[in-house]
Amino acid sequence: MARSQTRYVCQACGATAAKWLGRCEGCGAWNSLLEEADSGPAPGGLRRGGKANPITFESLDGQTKETPRLVSGIGEFDRVCGGGLVRGSAVLLGGDPGIGKSTLLLQGLAALAAKLPDGACCYVSGEESVDQVRLRAKRMGLSGSSVRLAAATNVRDIAAALDGPESPAVVVIDSIQTMHVDSLDSAPGTVSQVRASSQELIRLAKRRGFALLLIGHVTKEGVLAGPKVLEHMVDTVLAFEGERGHTFRILRAQKNRFGATDEIGVFEMSDSGMEEVENPSALFLADRRGSVSGTAVFAGMEGSRPVLMEIQALVCPSPLATPRRAVVGWDSGRLAMIIAVLEARCGLVLAGQEVYLNVVGGLRITEPAADLAVAAALASALTKEPVQEDCVVFGEIGLSGEVRPVSQHDARLREAAKLGFASAITPPQRKGKKGGKGAAKANGQDSLSVQEVTHLIDLVSRFPVNRRRDEEQRRAANA
Repeated sequence: MARSQTRYVCQACGATAAKWLGRCEGCGAWNSLLEEADSGPAPGGLRRGGKANPITFESLDGQTKETPRLVSGIGEFDRVCGGGLVRGSAVLLGGDPGIGKSTLLLQGLAALAAKLPDGACCYVSGEESVDQVRLRAKRMGLSGSSVRLAAATNVRDIAAALDGPESPAVVVIDSIQTMHVDSLDSAPGTVSQVRASSQELIRLAKRRGFALLLIGHVTKEGVLAGPKVLEHMVDTVLAFEGERGHTFRILRAQKNRFGATDEIGVFEMSDSGMEEVENPSALFLADRRGSVSGTAVFAGMEGSRPVLMEIQALVCPSPLATPRRAVVGWDSGRLAMIIAVLEARCGLVLAGQEVYLNVVGGLRITEPAADLAVAAALASALTKEPVQEDCVVFGEIGLSGEVRPVSQHDARLREAAKLGFASAITPPQRKGKKGGKGAAKANGQDSLSVQEVTHLIDLVSRFPVNRRRDEEQRRAANA
């Protein structure tokens, strides 16, 4: 019998080393290598003298039977999954502790159990006992659901229960970091255990044809704990986001082999669980106060859904030699670029000013189409002149100050018109498309007045900062 060797595995990237190192050579993380016993090649691996079975290739246009998706009835959850769960697929859900991952999947599993035969939905918990899960289900009003519960952490035992003649349709594993394979000597949650446990469960789900939902922990940096290969193994990666001070929760698809990526679903945390928000734009703008300087409404796109959100900016003199630049919900590097363009191309002076930027509602904007709305909020905060209350702004800004077209132009305008906005400041549309007010009317937006700007100076000229500066210089010269 071959003697097992000791190796050291990085818990951040999965790299291996023959001896302990203070710093991982793969990712550069410090003190991340843990000792694990190497039990040799994995079962089913290539062995010397083994017989090879050639694979067969098929044509791309072959007949494939399409299986119906498993629709839970929770519209926001089904939207992010691409219209429902696909049989035989593996979904990984990650999020901060206490954000509501287990609550959301328990609700979705109970909704699916109401449409499927008894015993078709299973919930396996490695963190809570069966009684604890029952208490949570009772609080959410799901006590009468036909969901089957189990508390286990051994993957071999779980696979034996699921690999039967009557396998379930949907299985939830809470969480993958608590699972372990008894053939490995490492502790649960290590890179080797997470990789081996996920591989066994996903292989079983593909073979038996049930939808597998894995709950994953995240590190303090906000990334999924475990090896990076875990995200490649699953079919869908969902991120559950939200701020502790807000009741809103955002379910975002970061990867989806059966649907669109960057799709979002909006939920609101309540005493009875997660409540879906069908119109997030109206909810995010519900507490908005009009005629206030430093605010602008941005018409953004989250996947295929247009969402209107408020961007707030505050500019004030700084007593420090290096003014502060604080950003919540946007890229700080992008803010520095917008400030530089405003100073170099439009003549605004922000050098001695502290700048604070906030996206209301706990959302995080990643698309560059928010540049023009951020610039409008900064110019409004600097001049103390509010942006028009019933106006939406979107567009990308270049380093020379030009305003560039963005995608989904008409969808953004339709969402603004639906919520009662009367005007919009937009970039010029791409060549081959008609822009202006006529285009808005052609798309059913008769009440929306579209004003296209080609340069950032066209937006800044709406604020009287230049006129005020000229008056101050004139008064200083006369004095």
